[in-house]
Amino acid sequence: MRILLYRGDGDIAPWAADFAAALPHVEIVAWREGVPTPPCDYAAIWAPPPALLADLAHVKAIFLMGAGADALLKFGAALPDVPIVRLGDAGMGEQMADYVAGAVLRWFRRFDDYERQARAGSWQPLPPRRKEDFSVGVLGLGKLGVPVLRTLRQLGFPVRGWSRTPKDLPNVACFAGLDALDDFLAGTRVLVCMLPLTPETTHLLDRARLSRLPQGAYLVNVARGGLVAEPDLLALIREGHVAGAMLDVFRNEPLPAPHPFWNEPRIAITPHVAAVTLRTQAVQQIVAKIALLERGEPVADVIDRERGY
Repeated sequence: MRILLYRGDGDIAPWAADFAAALPHVEIVAWREGVPTPPCDYAAIWAPPPALLADLAHVKAIFLMGAGADALLKFGAALPDVPIVRLGDAGMGEQMADYVAGAVLRWFRRFDDYERQARAGSWQPLPPRRKEDFSVGVLGLGKLGVPVLRTLRQLGFPVRGWSRTPKDLPNVACFAGLDALDDFLAGTRVLVCMLPLTPETTHLLDRARLSRLPQGAYLVNVARGGLVAEPDLLALIREGHVAGAMLDVFRNEPLPAPHPFWNEPRIAITPHVAAVTLRTQAVQQIVAKIALLERGEPVADVIDRERGY
C-alpha cells in the first residue's frame, strides 16, 4: 500500500514521519511537483495545487488534513469519484471554543474599552454588562460549532444557533434555513461564524445581513474569510453599527499589508490560528479510517460534494 502526502504549507516531513511510524509496512510518498509519482492507494492532502490532481487517479479515498473542504472541492469534476474524508474534531473543537470564549469575554468585560482608555491615560470605571443581555449566536452547528456553544453556555451566556437544516440542541435556541436567518441575527449580540465556504455561503454576511444584528453587536469569524463581505463589515464598524470584530480568517491570506483592516482599531486580527490541526490526533484518525475502508466498512465525515461539506 502507498499513501500520498501533500501540504500546501510545505510542512510535510513531520506528517510523513508520523504516518510511517503508524503504518510501518506502508510506503509513504511525499508529492513533489515535477517528480514522477507512483500509483497510490490513498491520499492525505491539504490545499493541493492543480498539478497534483493527476496523481489522484488511482486512490481509493482522499483524506483532508483539516476541517474545511473548499480548497479541494474548488477543482470540481477534475477530482476522482472517490470518498473525500475530512477530519472530525481532531482536537480543534476545544481550541475553537477557547478562542471564541476569549473574544466574547473580552467584549463582555469591556477589556477592549479599557485598553483604549489605558492608551489615552484615562482611569475610568465603565458600567458592567449583564450576561442575559449578551446573547451569543453561532452560525453553523457542525462538529466545531457545538463545542463552542457548550463552552459559552457553561460561562452563563444565552446561546443561539443557526444551521441550514433543523437541529435540536439542549438549552440552545435553534434556528434553521434562510427564512429564519434574519430572526436569528436580530437577537444575537455576538455573532460567531463557523460555516463552511460554499457557493451558497460566499458573502452570506453582507451589509444587509450584518445590519440585521442589533446596534453595537460584535462579529467573530473563525471559519472562512469569503463568508464575510469585507468592505461591508468595515463600513458598518466605522458607522458604529458593529462595535467590533475578531477575525482569524480572510478572503486573501496572509492578509495583504495595505488592507484597511490593519488600521481599524476595532478589528482584532489573528493569522488563522483559532484551531490548528493537531498532527498526532489527525494521523491517528486517518489511519483508523484507512483500516475501516480496507475492511470494506463505512467511515464517518465523508463530504457531500453537493453541499460542499
